Amino acid sequence: MDLPQPGEDALAQPKRAQIFAFLVAKRGSAGTDEVAEHFGLHPNGVRRHLERLLEGGFVTRTRVRRGKGRPRDSWAVSGDAQPGGTQPRAYTDLARWLARAIPANPTRLREVERAGREIGRELAPPAGEDTAEDLRDALAALGFEPTLERGVEGFACSLGNCPYRDSVRENPEVVCTLHRGITAGLLDDLDPEATLVRFEPHDPEQAGCLIEVSGT
Repeated sequence: MDLPQPGEDALAQPKRAQIFAFLVAKRGSAGTDEVAEHFGLHPNGVRRHLERLLEGGFVTRTRVRRGKGRPRDSWAVSGDAQPGGTQPRAYTDLARWLARAIPANPTRLREVERAGREIGRELAPPAGEDTAEDLRDALAALGFEPTLERGVEGFACSLGNCPYRDSVRENPEVVCTLHRGITAGLLDDLDPEATLVRFEPHDPEQAGCLIEVSGT
């Protein structure tokens, strides 16, 4: 196994990039053994890769106790993760063109939000014991860099990045409505008792969109 040099980008090593991509696609947390089994590697080797990703700020680690014995590590995409590289430009252009093509009238916006809700249900990871952390992990995997704040009756997520900013410039009403639907759909699967009580879009260049959830 290679030894990372000081200042090396944690994602420059191919296997670490693959592990990070696995966590992004999972949109939730995974234990060391689960990651190792997926890649057919020894858990100790996978743990070193994950710890390098942790040092680079790409993942978070929590200790999970299940029955007797030592707590086990659980890994998820960090809310502050800023992986290098760019997506193929054609995907960005297509999203902008589609946003431009959809009129922002009330009927179409209802259809867009309904479609977003279906997409959110498809994207939802398996529900865990903490709806707030599950939603934060899902939003982090989508590139929103969420910050979680807990309250008495629920929780809020402030989004530090807008991965849809190019499309938002074309048609903010449609794109933000789609995102609101996706968020509601995620909650449908993660916790049917939870209610999206606030979805406040902000300037995509500055981000800071606010999501508030009650009933968890």
